[in-house]
Amino acid sequence: MTNFRVNGRDVELDIDPETPLLWVLRDELRMTGTKFGCGIAQCGACTVMLDGMPRRSCVTPIGTIDGSEVTTIEGIDGPEAEAIKAAWTAIDVPQCGWCQSGQVMSATALLQQVAKPTDEDIDNAMAGNICRCATYVRIRKAIHDAAKTLEG
Repeated sequence: MTNFRVNGRDVELDIDPETPLLWVLRDELRMTGTKFGCGIAQCGACTVMLDGMPRRSCVTPIGTIDGSEVTTIEGIDGPEAEAIKAAWTAIDVPQCGWCQSGQVMSATALLQQVAKPTDEDIDNAMAGNICRCATYVRIRKAIHDAAKTLEG
């Protein structure tokens, strides 16, 4: 048995401990906001928060998260998340949208750690989040805009 919390809800599953968290979220818990992209932790589409830190769920075995708190795109909240979501919408960041849940999770984690990120901070935090549509300029602008919103 693996016990953990997802978006504030207690979960207990009897499942192979090697099963990736991504597939537990999508197939067992029917939470499809977290996307499958590559399966090897290179694209960032599957990013969730594990105990408050961004983690690639496609390579995180469920057996390693016993007692942990998982936050998905469906459950992300707080001032940083709200500022990111508002900025994403205001400047129309998504194009196809496939990578966006992972992008939002990583951007939110950045603003939770760095109030006024530089371009370098953004590049470092968002490295490994691949956007097939190349919306990187809009992503960077949205993060800067969200930081300004949180400032004042």
